Amino acid sequence: MIPKSIPLRNEDVFRLAMCHRSAAGNSVTESYERLEFFGDSVLGLIIAQYLYENHPTWDQGMLSKAKSSIVQEGPLATTALRLGLDKFIELSASEEMTGGSTRPSILADVLEAVIGGIYLESGLEAARWFVLEQLHEFIVQISGGDVSPNDFKSKLQEVAQAIWRKTPNYRIVREIGVAHEKRFTVQVTFDDEVMGEGSGRSKKEAEQAAASDAIQLIERARRARELAHDPFDE
Repeated sequence: MIPKSIPLRNEDVFRLAMCHRSAAGNSVTESYERLEFFGDSVLGLIIAQYLYENHPTWDQGMLSKAKSSIVQEGPLATTALRLGLDKFIELSASEEMTGGSTRPSILADVLEAVIGGIYLESGLEAARWFVLEQLHEFIVQISGGDVSPNDFKSKLQEVAQAIWRKTPNYRIVREIGVAHEKRFTVQVTFDDEVMGEGSGRSKKEAEQAAASDAIQLIERARRARELAHDPFDE
């Protein structure tokens, strides 16, 4: 049964959008991969057009950064969870045991597949309405001019320079999955000491996740120092 929040009428299209390759007899015709590939392009077009029309003073660089901030794995996975799509994803038993239905990469994929299905069934305007409504909070986030709110690599660079006068290094420690569904794990280090680790559908996403992890570690250490220096203990 299709959730009311998803403007699809065809049950077969929705089931296809929810079927991971691990649960498909034929990964080409029975999994969401082709539909996700198409939906990814539809999503990119809708967001690019919205930004182009609503931010006439932004140059190409600003538009590109803003688009990347919206269509990346994090916002898409968050939106898929809010829509409850995790409850409908079809996975093999082994994928399900490893938490596949809540894996950000899979959640992002099924949302893109849904977008592709909406376009094919009802056209661009229906897809546009769905995308702009469901990703509204992320679109608003960048509208104030902070076009890279999730650019944790730049933020870590600034913090590292301010504290240690050093530059972080990133290294890939794991790469799994087939060509269409790669998953990268990256560590960020300072003088060979691991400060953070993260994973993503691309090397860039994994690096951003690792940088975010490092920033959280640094912030926890800062708070611990502040608590240790409680003025009421003096």
